[in-house]
Amino acid sequence: MPEGLIIRSSSIHAAGCYTTRPFKKGERVIEYGGPRFTKAEADARYKDRDITYLFSCGDDGIIIDGFGTAMFINHSCDPNCETTDIRGHIYIVALRDIAAGEELTYEYNLHDSDDSDADCYCGAFACRGTMFSEEEVVRRRRRETRRARAVGKN
Repeated sequence: MPEGLIIRSSSIHAAGCYTTRPFKKGERVIEYGGPRFTKAEADARYKDRDITYLFSCGDDGIIIDGFGTAMFINHSCDPNCETTDIRGHIYIVALRDIAAGEELTYEYNLHDSDDSDADCYCGAFACRGTMFSEEEVVRRRRRETRRARAVGKN
């Protein structure tokens, strides 16, 4: 377990990652590490799994299988952390000062192309109700509008 972090029950989703010490704004909290695969390899490996801890890394289609402490950091629409790519490494970085005892969260910004739901239960005041990125939400709305128009023409 990385220094300053602990896993325990979360009101957001099952288990969460909490701080045992304060973190300053801009401080690296933990690396999202693990084996790396192409998207095609990850899709094949996890095709029958409902839950994965895959992290899309960069524009080259590389996926990190984040089986470790960072996988317990839950999504929030009002996060206290963000992810950043530093020379091919994905780090969770504090967006603001974080006190000891706080649950760590970041925006997942999911962009899956399948039709699965990604409901959000973060409880933030401005919760969007989904873990999909804003761009993915817009893309899905457009697709539904096109489908509705096509059905209306028939």
